[in-house]
Amino acid sequence: MEKILQSPKAQALALPRVAFHTLGCKLNFSETATIARDFDPKQYQRVDFDSPAEMYVINTCSVTENADKRLKGLVKKVLRQNPEGFVAAIGCYAQLQPKEIASLEGVDLVLGATEKFKLIEYIQDLTKKEQGEVHSCEIEEANFYESSYSISDRTRAFLKVQDGCDYKCTYCTIPKARGISRSDTLESVLFNAQKIADAGLKEIVLTGVNIGDYGKGEFGNKKHKHTFLELITALDALKSIHRIRISSIEPNLLNTEIISFVAQSKRFVPHFHIPLQSGSDKILKSMKRRYLSSLYTERISQIKAIMPDACIGADVIVGYPGETEEDFLDTYHFLSSSVVSYLHVFTYSERPNTEATDMDEIVPGAIRSKRSKMLRALSVKKRRAFYESQLGKTHTVLFEGENKEGYITGFTENYVKVRTPWNPSLVNTLHTIRLEEIDGNGYVRFSFLG
Repeated sequence: MEKILQSPKAQALALPRVAFHTLGCKLNFSETATIARDFDPKQYQRVDFDSPAEMYVINTCSVTENADKRLKGLVKKVLRQNPEGFVAAIGCYAQLQPKEIASLEGVDLVLGATEKFKLIEYIQDLTKKEQGEVHSCEIEEANFYESSYSISDRTRAFLKVQDGCDYKCTYCTIPKARGISRSDTLESVLFNAQKIADAGLKEIVLTGVNIGDYGKGEFGNKKHKHTFLELITALDALKSIHRIRISSIEPNLLNTEIISFVAQSKRFVPHFHIPLQSGSDKILKSMKRRYLSSLYTERISQIKAIMPDACIGADVIVGYPGETEEDFLDTYHFLSSSVVSYLHVFTYSERPNTEATDMDEIVPGAIRSKRSKMLRALSVKKRRAFYESQLGKTHTVLFEGENKEGYITGFTENYVKVRTPWNPSLVNTLHTIRLEEIDGNGYVRFSFLG
């Protein structure tokens, strides 16, 4: 019988379609991208998550209760798109609550902390199951490292350099979801950074759970083979990379040497995201954080002393057990008077199997919500004040790849967001600009200098 040849388009349509969605942090995005690369384009057709597909993969988050609820909503959504779609839930929440997720109607496969990287091995049959199949390890078994990085259609890549955490913060599930602190080898980080650069991306964002702890577990033990300072020094020497951004670093691990290095770096940008969580020392102690507010002030003051235009972001939690009105106001006034540029505000939510869940003096939900709104409003004021301080100054912008209602947006090296009418030739290009004024939508208008 004569063989009928299909066109490439017809062949693509015959392949099972797979769609990915990530909940949570930049680290999750880097891992989703790495897992997705295991799906051979000759065997699977990658489609948007809003489209009908034969398989949907959701990389879950365990940080807040809202992330749990979003998972349930996403499962319902994809089943409306294709009632026969195979649904796999992977990652942090899948590690912590595998049976709960497996009981959700429509979920077929649940993979925890280590198994998520073997997803391709578990999906030989995409037939829907009556009950979700669970593969999750004891978290003590999550003691090896999986390199990950994202190369998306944007202009920056998330490069994972570290995983897990040895800290015991009372509100946090991450150590139970990801295991002990461990690091990629320096050679592997540099190799992946070069692959990102070779793909044409202009910016790398270093990510992990506790990246200031980099070097621990680099070769399977607790000793540090390299330090975070040695890591960024080595990355700075890669001439093929234009910009490198540090995603988040604990204040007790952000030392003077790191700050000084970034200030004179050829590639690391003057943008720091430093978790605070509370401006009340009483609450910081209760949370088992490894610093007090005085150290936080010292660190951000050091940054501004040698990098006056640096952008500094902070994480803060409101409504933690025992947080009185006085404690909250301590946090509010601490942030209001600080040189912090913007806030990521988290409303405390009880997480199973954390120390804080068993604490007394629970803050009512309405009060948590009120405090959250106050800090979010403060963040808007802080960001605008920072933007205003940059008007008239010259910076370098990297333009993004998305057409947003007829505009193209971009970020300066110090994280000021600008926009201009859509021009596809600007995508993934760097330009010297002068910041002119803030528009009605909170973006900064500018003029090109080069």
